[in-house]
Amino acid sequence: MNPSARREIRFSEKDAALRDDVHTLGALVGEVIREQGGETLFQRVETARIAAIRRREEGEVGGAGDAELEAAVGGLGPRDVAELVHGFAAYFDVVNLAERVHRVRRRRDYLRAEGTGAAPQEGGLEDALRRLAAAGFGLAAVNDVLQRLVFEPVFTAHPTEATRRTLLEKQQVIGRLLVRRLDQSTTPAEERALLGRIREEITVAWQTEPHPGRPTVLDELEHVLFFLADVVYRVVPPLYEELADALAHVYGPAGAGIAVPPVLRFGSWVGGDMDGNPNVSADTIRAALARHRVLALERYQREALQLSQRLTQTLSRVGVDDAVIQRGAEYATRFPAASDAVPPRYRDMPYRVLLRLVAARLTATQRDDPTGYGSAAEFAADLELASQSLARHGGVHAGLFGVRRLQRRVETFGFHLATLDVRQNALVHRSVAGRLLDDSGWLERSSAERTARLHRTLAAGEPPTAPPDAEAERTLAVFKTIAECQTRYGPRAIGPYIVSMAQGPDDALTVLLLARWAGLDALDIAPLFETGDDLAAAPQVMASLLADDLYRAHVEVRGRRQFVMLGYSDSNKDVGIAASRWALQRAQAALVATLEPHGIDLTLFHGRGGSVSRGGGKITRAVLGAPPGTVRGHLRVTEQGEVISASYGLRGIALRTLEQAVGAVALATALPPSADHRIPRWHALMDEIAATSRATYRGLVHDDPRFVEYFRLATPIDVIECMPIGSRPPARRAGPESTGGLEQLRAIPWVFAWTQSRHMLPGWYGFGTAVETAVRAHGETVVREMARDWPFLKALVDDVELVLGTADMGIAARYARLAGSPLAARFFAVIQAEFDRTVSVVLRLKGTSALLDEDPALQRSIRLRNPYVDPMSLLQVDLLTRWRAAGRPEGELFGALLTTVRGIAQGLHGTG
Repeated sequence: MNPSARREIRFSEKDAALRDDVHTLGALVGEVIREQGGETLFQRVETARIAAIRRREEGEVGGAGDAELEAAVGGLGPRDVAELVHGFAAYFDVVNLAERVHRVRRRRDYLRAEGTGAAPQEGGLEDALRRLAAAGFGLAAVNDVLQRLVFEPVFTAHPTEATRRTLLEKQQVIGRLLVRRLDQSTTPAEERALLGRIREEITVAWQTEPHPGRPTVLDELEHVLFFLADVVYRVVPPLYEELADALAHVYGPAGAGIAVPPVLRFGSWVGGDMDGNPNVSADTIRAALARHRVLALERYQREALQLSQRLTQTLSRVGVDDAVIQRGAEYATRFPAASDAVPPRYRDMPYRVLLRLVAARLTATQRDDPTGYGSAAEFAADLELASQSLARHGGVHAGLFGVRRLQRRVETFGFHLATLDVRQNALVHRSVAGRLLDDSGWLERSSAERTARLHRTLAAGEPPTAPPDAEAERTLAVFKTIAECQTRYGPRAIGPYIVSMAQGPDDALTVLLLARWAGLDALDIAPLFETGDDLAAAPQVMASLLADDLYRAHVEVRGRRQFVMLGYSDSNKDVGIAASRWALQRAQAALVATLEPHGIDLTLFHGRGGSVSRGGGKITRAVLGAPPGTVRGHLRVTEQGEVISASYGLRGIALRTLEQAVGAVALATALPPSADHRIPRWHALMDEIAATSRATYRGLVHDDPRFVEYFRLATPIDVIECMPIGSRPPARRAGPESTGGLEQLRAIPWVFAWTQSRHMLPGWYGFGTAVETAVRAHGETVVREMARDWPFLKALVDDVELVLGTADMGIAARYARLAGSPLAARFFAVIQAEFDRTVSVVLRLKGTSALLDEDPALQRSIRLRNPYVDPMSLLQVDLLTRWRAAGRPEGELFGALLTTVRGIAQGLHGTG
C-alpha cells in the first residue's frame, strides 16, 4: 500500500525501524489483496483509507473528507463489505505484529547496552532492583521480598477473541520471521526469502476463514492453552535467568549466589467459569484439567528426550553420581521395552539412558499406567538427581543449564499446567440451598436470616432435607468433581471457588455447606464483590464472615488463607470509572485493615478486564498505585482473552510482560508508604470527585428511563447479542428483584457496544464534570498537583486519556442518529458536552496540547489504525440501518455486520 498516504504519522528516530516494517508489511498486504481479491478490491481499500486520512487531517465533521469517505464505502453489498473488512483486518494483523516485534527490538537495544553504563530498561527487573537498592534495601532484605513474591496471572476466555488456533500459529510464524529480520547480518537474498515466507503466511491466512462459528468451551480452552503451552511455557526459565542476572548486576558476587525462589504461578478460568454459562459444568472442569495435564506431560516428555540427546557424557570420561546410575537401572527394569530400545552404544551414557527412561515414564503417566509418575514431585526428584550430579561432576557448562530450565518449568507448571478456578453466581447457590433446605421463601429472606440457618445446619452436620432438582444435581456434581480432580491432579490443580455477585456472609457459607454435602472440605472460597455498593460493604461482610466460628475454623484449616476478588467491570458499569476506581481503592485498604488483625493471609484477586472501562490498562501502573500494604508480595489478576495476544503473543513480549509485573510487585511490596502530608487531603478530595462522578454517570445511564433505549439504538448491541462469538450468553440470570434492562446485561457487551460506536462512554463519562467541580471548589493548582504526584490519580487520568484518545465523537454522532432525532437530541448533546469537558480537564491536568502527547507510541498506534477503522464504522452504520429496517434478519446483511464488528474490535485493540 502507498506509504506516502501516511503522511500525518510521525515516527521518532528510535522508531524508524518500526516505520520501515509497517511500510514493508503494508505493501505486502496490498500485494496479497490485489492478488487474492482483485484490482477492484485493492482500489476500494486504498480509496477508503486515503479518504479516511483526509477526514482526519481536516479535523472537522461534515467536511470534504467526510463526504469522500461516505462515497468510498456507501452502497456496497454485503459480500463487498465482507471483503473490504477482510482487507482492513489483514492490515491490522501485520501492524499488530510489527508493533510487538518493535517492542522486542527496543528491549534488545537495552540489553545490548549492558556494560556501557546505560540505564537498564524502565520497568524491568534490574530497574526494580536498582530502585530498591537506592532506597536502602540490602541483599538480605531483597531476598526476603523475593521469598514472599508471587505474580499469578489468571487467563480467561473472551467472546470476541476465539481466533482459531491455525491463525494463531500463523501469527507466531510471522512474528518469528520478523524477529529474524532483526539480525543485521542478514544478506539481501535472505531478506527476500524472509519476506517471501511472510507473504506466504499472510496469503494462506487470507484464504482461511477466521471465525468458523460459535466457539465451544473447549475451543476457548484451546485458545488460552495456545498461549500458556506454546509461549508462556517457553519464557518462564528466561524470566528466572534475567532475575538472577539482575541480582548479580546490582548486588555483585553475593547477588549471584542467591537461589531465586519461585515467583510465578498461572491460572485459568476456561472450563470452570459457570457464571451465567450453561455450557460449563462438571464435565468441562474434568475436560479442561485433563487437557492441561496432557499438554504439560507432552512438553516434558519432548524436553526430556531433547536433553537425552545433548547429555552424552560417558563414564569413561567423567564421573556421575551413583544415584543417577541406580535410578537408570531401576527404570530399565520397570520399562523393559524402553530400555531395550536404547542402542548399545549409549549404554555408558548414564544421563542419556536415564532421561530416555524418564520420557518413557512420562508416557506411562499419560496413559494412567501404574508405572507412571504419581505426582510432579516424583518427576522433579528425577531431574534433581541429574542436576546435582552435573553440578558435582563438571557439568555446569555441559548440560546443567538445560536441566535447570526443565526444573523451573516443572516447579511452575507441575502436571496441571495452570490452576483452574471455578466460579458461579451467588444467586445459583442461594436457589440450590433453598431447594435442598426445603425453604420456598429462601431467596426472599434477609442475608442475616440465611446466615443463621446456614450456621445451624453446618454446626449440626445436617444433610439436605429435600431431594435435589436438576439445578441442585448439577451444582453438587461440580463440588464432587472438584474433590475428584484434587485427588487426581493434585491440590494445585484447583484454585479458589469464586462466588460472583457476593453480597453477604451467607453467600460464602452457602458454598461451604454445598461443598460439605458433596464430600468436599479442601476448598478456598473467594467472595467476588462487583457493584459500587457491594465494594463499599465488602469489609463489613468479610468481618461478619470471619466472626462466624465455623467459617473461621474452615479458614484455619486452609492455612489462614482467604481470597477476596474485586470486580472492576460491573462496578464501572454501575457507577462510572472514577467512582469505581476509588471504590476499589477504598475496598482494598479497608479489607486489609479488617482482616490483618485476625492474622489472615489475605490475597486480593483483581478481576480486571481488557479495556480501561473494565479495569484494564497498564498493570504496573495499577500495582504501583495500589493502597499501601495491599499487595504484600502476591498479585493475582485476570488476563482477559481479548488482551492475551497483546501481552503474551510473542515470547519476547511475554517475557517483558512478566518481568514488568514481577518488578512492580516487588516494588509495591517492599517500598514504604509515602509520608506525603498531602495524602489525607487528597483522599478527601477524591471522595468528592468520586461522588460527583457517580452522580453524573448514574444521572445519565441509570436514572433517565429512556437512556437504555438510546443505548440499544445508538450502538450495535442488538448485533452483539446475536453474535456467535462466545460460549456464554450476554446477559446474567435475573434475580427475584430484577427489572431487566441494563442491570442484567453483562459488562463485556455493555463496553463492547460503546466501543463499537466509538462513544467509549463507560471509560470517561462523569470524570470531566467531577474534576471541574473539584477545581472550582479547591483551585486548579491543588487538583493538578494531586494528578501529578499521587500515583492513583495519575494512573486514572492516564487511563481516561487513553479512552478519550481512542473515541471519536464525529463517528459517534453517526451512530447517535440511528436512535432518531428526539433521542439523539436528548442524549448526544449531553454526551458530546461531557466529552469536550473531559478532554479539556485531562489536557489541563497534564499540561499538554493534545491527547496522548506524553505517550507518542500509543498516539502513533491509534493513528496507524484510524484510516482502516473509520471506514468500517461508516459501513457498520449503513448496514445497521438496512438490517434494522429489514426486521433484523439472518443472512448476508447480518453476516456483513458481523465482519464489521470483528474488524472494528481488531482495529481498536479492544472490545469489552
